[in-house]
Amino acid sequence: MINIWEVHETNKMIEHENLDVRTITIGVSLLDCIDSDLKTLNDKIYKKITSTAKDLVKVGEEIEREFGIPIVNKRISVTPIALIGGAACKTPDDFATIAATMDAAAKEVGVNLIGGYSALVSKGMTRADEMLIRSIPDALCGTERVCSSVNLASTKTGINMDAVKLMGEILLGVAEKSRERDSVDCMKLVVFCNAPDDNPFMAGAFHGVTEADAVIHVGVSGPGVVKTALEKVRGENFETLCETIKKTAFKVTRVGQLVAREASRRLQIPFGIVDLSLAPTPAIGDSVADILREIGLEYAGAPGTTAALALLNDQVKKGGVMASSYVGGLSGAFIPVSEDQGMIDAVKANAITLEKLEAMTCVCSVGLDMIAIPGDTKASTISGIIADEMALGMVNQKTTAARLIPVIGKGVGDTVEFGGLFGYAPIMPVNPYSCEAFINRGGRIPAPIHSFKN
Repeated sequence: MINIWEVHETNKMIEHENLDVRTITIGVSLLDCIDSDLKTLNDKIYKKITSTAKDLVKVGEEIEREFGIPIVNKRISVTPIALIGGAACKTPDDFATIAATMDAAAKEVGVNLIGGYSALVSKGMTRADEMLIRSIPDALCGTERVCSSVNLASTKTGINMDAVKLMGEILLGVAEKSRERDSVDCMKLVVFCNAPDDNPFMAGAFHGVTEADAVIHVGVSGPGVVKTALEKVRGENFETLCETIKKTAFKVTRVGQLVAREASRRLQIPFGIVDLSLAPTPAIGDSVADILREIGLEYAGAPGTTAALALLNDQVKKGGVMASSYVGGLSGAFIPVSEDQGMIDAVKANAITLEKLEAMTCVCSVGLDMIAIPGDTKASTISGIIADEMALGMVNQKTTAARLIPVIGKGVGDTVEFGGLFGYAPIMPVNPYSCEAFINRGGRIPAPIHSFKN
């Protein structure tokens, strides 16, 4: 049982160490909305989302007040729209109308973001998948709250290189359409390898087809709490370091468990998972890079960074698993650039490069996240970066992702402001050498030999 003493124990973490519940995300199945008529489909989607999630914001605010736990975002994820719209949508523009419907429903119930404008194409693309993907620039740039994700690869199926090539072009399309706002809509698009069905964090959240009709997921974040705990064991050996991280992660996850259970009870929707992810913000003291510095690195990116991050990620997962019956999603440490002041400082000091970030994604929870690159980067180069990230996930049997932001009209040395939780980012240099012939081969990279476990 979670008791009130545990809640009081976390008050200090909330007040002084930036502990928060980053999101309550309600997953909504749209499988029962499928229809061959586009207007009927949109009407069903709007009604299903608004009826299922009508009390989410109210309940979240009640829990905040009663327990004194900040809940930063209330969000919705839905069944991948490529699956839902296939019977009704004949063109990419038809799919874009569903994005508009999702946006309207999200505004009606008052949530911050809605995810699931998604396609799962790790082995091949259906006609509906390709139409949805081609609609992404219009869909994201024509809405405020819709987020999109595309799963391009998996350990079981390999990497769909046709889709990887297409996504490089689509990402530049999103960047171009939002160029007047520093290509900001690219933040709402992420590509995955091994995407989980129960991720509450945007932009990658979607409601997996194996999930119940509706489910509550909670994402907790507390890099400031971990850093403060490590300050008390500065200079101690690795055993003490690991125990401290693990115990702290346990306490943080218990907060998420409490919120998830309360939200589930009050909304009468089943509890899914708690995702304990050290997701930073631009706030001082809320940085994963600062944890790495506290572990003993001068800057994130110094020799030893990948080892330190591996240690951190593993202990966070171990502590989280002990604290909740259902830990899932991504769970571990995020290493975004724009959202983490310590990472921004490391880029400015030339301590970290895109290649080092790529190495770090082998052991973190998500991948290349919120990285601003020059707006004149070629589509094939973006596809090459994506392909590298997909390969890391495929071979290592883990989730990896890429959320890149090619900022049209800006180059290395410039800085782009995103605002709020998204912070700001220096434009990072990209390897100038071409991979175009590689990307243009087409087809699929096969699954690795260790994928055959049946």
